[in-house]
Amino acid sequence: MVTSFHNDPPLWEPSETLKQQANVAQYMQWLAREKGLTLHSRDELWQWSVTHIEDFWASLWDYFQVQASQPYTSVMEERKMPGTLWFPGAQLNYAEHAFRNATTEHPAIIFRSERVPQRAVSWEELRTKVASLAQALRALGVQPGDRVVSFMPNIPETLMAFLAVASIGAIWSSCSPDFGVGSVIDRFKQIEPKVLFAVDGYQYNGKTFDRRPLVAELQKELPTLQKTVLVPYMFEHEAVEANTQLTNTLAWSTLIAHPEAVLVFEQVPFSHPLWVLYSSGTTGLPKAIVQSQGGILLEHLKALALELNLKPGDRFFWFSTTGWMMWNLLISGLQVGATVMMYDGSPAYPDIGTLWKFAADTGITLFGTSAGFIASCMKAEIEPGNSYDLSELHGIGSTGSPLPPEGFQWIYEHVKRDVWLTSMSGGTDVCSGFVGGSVLLPVYSGEIQCRSLGAKVEAFDEQGQPLYDEVGELVITEPMPSMPLFFWNDPDDKRYRESYFEMYPGIWRHGDWIKITPHGGAIIYGRSDSTINRMGIRMGSSEIYRVVEGLPEVLDSLIVGVELPGGNYYMPLFVVLRDNIPLDDALKNRIRQSLRKNVSPHHVPDDIIVVKDVPRTLSGKKMEVPIKKLLMGIPIEKASSTDAMSNPHTMRFYADFADAFQQKKA
Repeated sequence: MVTSFHNDPPLWEPSETLKQQANVAQYMQWLAREKGLTLHSRDELWQWSVTHIEDFWASLWDYFQVQASQPYTSVMEERKMPGTLWFPGAQLNYAEHAFRNATTEHPAIIFRSERVPQRAVSWEELRTKVASLAQALRALGVQPGDRVVSFMPNIPETLMAFLAVASIGAIWSSCSPDFGVGSVIDRFKQIEPKVLFAVDGYQYNGKTFDRRPLVAELQKELPTLQKTVLVPYMFEHEAVEANTQLTNTLAWSTLIAHPEAVLVFEQVPFSHPLWVLYSSGTTGLPKAIVQSQGGILLEHLKALALELNLKPGDRFFWFSTTGWMMWNLLISGLQVGATVMMYDGSPAYPDIGTLWKFAADTGITLFGTSAGFIASCMKAEIEPGNSYDLSELHGIGSTGSPLPPEGFQWIYEHVKRDVWLTSMSGGTDVCSGFVGGSVLLPVYSGEIQCRSLGAKVEAFDEQGQPLYDEVGELVITEPMPSMPLFFWNDPDDKRYRESYFEMYPGIWRHGDWIKITPHGGAIIYGRSDSTINRMGIRMGSSEIYRVVEGLPEVLDSLIVGVELPGGNYYMPLFVVLRDNIPLDDALKNRIRQSLRKNVSPHHVPDDIIVVKDVPRTLSGKKMEVPIKKLLMGIPIEKASSTDAMSNPHTMRFYADFADAFQQKKA
């Protein structure tokens, strides 16, 4: 197993000034002053937050001055999982809290795309258009609890539509326009939407994609759909009327044509649904995950203010499409008075420096991205710190997959020496992080800094016993308010319970391997259901990828481990190589020796196979489990849903490889 980093010096430590000015420090001072609770460290704060659950979440309600037209009668009815009812009695509205931060001092949104050089949206413009949209939606018959869906990219209009829907108490759900139509139908059809917002097309990597034929198909396949609102993003000169294949369709301009409209915030229960998110859906229908207005409001206030240290006027960016939960977290930046920075397009067009240039041009203060993007920058050997003025950049966030130690090192050597790097891990399931960062703590290479406030994260062995400084199942042993209310169309919560509570009754099993470190931080080792378990030694795939993809010849890789009859085990490694690099014996030996040396002798692959591409979900995750299923003899149509893939053409190679493996085994 990869050696631990316990004794390495930190890559970064906060200054005393930063610690004193941190939002979480202000909160701790408030706890001492208002609640008589004196806590001396971030770790003490976390311990209190997960042992005194009711007191912690009630304190956040008071600290952030949550606005409710009716007070809550208790923090939770019963402390249990699943099924906790949070803040019963309270009536509030998520969107109302965003507009509490309206100001003329800075814009609400700054937007850039491959086509749009830059556009700022003031708080006044945002309120006017959201009010007009909400009035128009009400006129179309949209009521609290109705579903409104979006087939739109990361543009201001999508955020405006969402806030309008939330203000009514209707339920939002979103798919990115790069999703395949089958994947969108699988998601939206489950929740029976009344209205669809859609763009006519989008641009990615310099290419234009007309989405009107797909919108027409959605209209045919969603029988509950009553109206479609078409946003002219690519073909602005073409009127809705010219799109004869579309039915019951209104122009965006029609819905925002009421500047006199007054923005009304429907008061709904704390547990009223806000939106429906979806699992990656690599097998079967995606899980339609329902989260609440109040739960998301409180969780995001905590996550953005106390964990990410966002302050009013900060410029908050996370590169995301509207099909990933990070978009939902990004737009909640409005809840803490930050300017939401939106980018639509390829992060590598016209070159890999595009997003760093966006950060420099606009003065982004917190730059969020994925571990995959950081790896791409490393491979391209760019020097953002030398090429761009990043003087306003105070923090860098990374999520989506584990950031290896080399990624940490690269940030500090090639981006900025004095920057807070926060690696995070959580999930769509709670639309937030379980483990993340704090500006009160040092940053150690390869480690996530700490467990999130209010998230009682532990590592469990197979018998449900806690582990310390050992790899185990990531579990949550106390409820959080942003946990799903339920899955849509899930009678008796059957799929919900099977997804999280089957292994350890009453305890949330997330499906990741985690190690809690002596620093109080965490290391994520990939998905527990695709973990390599050879000779009883468990290994997260991320550790193997770190070594293999650290070789200059290797661009990408995928490893799976398959249990075979008779106690045998088969572990193939698939690699994507740089152009014109052959997979000869010398390279195979280098890969094997590197793994033997840096991971363990037990995790040297049985075969190394060169491939053109690694199969990935729409959110960019490697599809280890479906490939494992193919090798176990499960047919391709049952092993994965190609509509949930960003590159479905890759599956044929792996299916053929698995067929040959089955024949050889027989």
